[in-house]
Amino acid sequence: MTGEADVLSGRFQGSLGSFSLDVSFDMPMRGVTALFGPSGSGKTTVLRCIAGLARMSGRLTVGGSVWQDDDQRLFRKPHTRPIGYVFQEASLFPHLSVHRNLTYAEHRNGGKSSGLNFDDVVALLGVGSLLDRDTDGLSGGERQRVAIGRALLSQPRILLMDEPLSALDRGAKEEILPYLESLHETLDIPILYVSHDIGEASRLADRMIVLSKGKVAAEGSIDDVLQRLDLRPETGRFEAGVVLRARVASNDKTFLTTQLDLAGQTVTIPGAELPVGQEIRLRIRARDVALATERPKGISIRNILSGVIDEIVEEPDSAFAETLVDLGGPRIRARITRDALSDLKLTPGMPVYALIKSVSFDRRAMVAVRG
Repeated sequence: MTGEADVLSGRFQGSLGSFSLDVSFDMPMRGVTALFGPSGSGKTTVLRCIAGLARMSGRLTVGGSVWQDDDQRLFRKPHTRPIGYVFQEASLFPHLSVHRNLTYAEHRNGGKSSGLNFDDVVALLGVGSLLDRDTDGLSGGERQRVAIGRALLSQPRILLMDEPLSALDRGAKEEILPYLESLHETLDIPILYVSHDIGEASRLADRMIVLSKGKVAAEGSIDDVLQRLDLRPETGRFEAGVVLRARVASNDKTFLTTQLDLAGQTVTIPGAELPVGQEIRLRIRARDVALATERPKGISIRNILSGVIDEIVEEPDSAFAETLVDLGGPRIRARITRDALSDLKLTPGMPVYALIKSVSFDRRAMVAVRG
């Protein structure tokens, strides 16, 4: 059984103006937990409560250490909480070089080191070539990497990241995402990552806490949460999908494709240059999946997966319906029109074929399964 030392446990209840928050959640003391939900759902408020920057009634324990307990009249002030906080804007000191921005955190920490040192952080975030530069000349992605480095050098017990990529363009996001992925492998502390981008959260997180109107709508492994059709308003419709685990079976050098084994069925993706045997996380969007009641022939789509319909939800006041298809263990979502649903006479328990174009897979979003 997981002990109190292995979890961050939070419970907060209160109001800020017209907004009310009433949440209770647990997250492990290692790995990435996505705090997900639409704007105004309470994501940033939860982070501020953990940091002590906002105070609501409740209780907060971090790895067995009590940071807030109203029953005991205990509330640790923000400056006494060992937290690394990365905001949407990097907020670097403009009068200091990159090197001095980073060492500032070490000085504030009194030189204590319980985790990564300066050289570790510089190597991890790839900022060695930036150390002598002024922060005004950095790109958006470079500024955020330095901000993350400064947060890590404060030797935090937890890293809070409040939509750190929201101010970046697509190119800058793709530049920084591999560095964020590397944090997962290196850090022995929990990361609570706020986002409203389902693709971003799917790529980085192990677990997800979904907020809706100041309450927890769902929490659990990201695989399980993303399969829930009842969370469509919270997890979105256009980008909704699932994250599945597959193993690299082969690489075709002639046609530059990679074949994956997904529960005994083959999925072909654009060549990913992954080693045979590597287990990866594969994101499949519901809008990229079509359904057929018979196995099609003479078709360019390479991925034709057999399964059984597990669940169907028709969207009210919409042309669409969502289906959940069991592929023999893993489950996949398909967003189709209600007209197609009626025409094909689809019902739960009915065998179908899920069709997915290889071009719909984003190789950059495929990451190795973490231990």
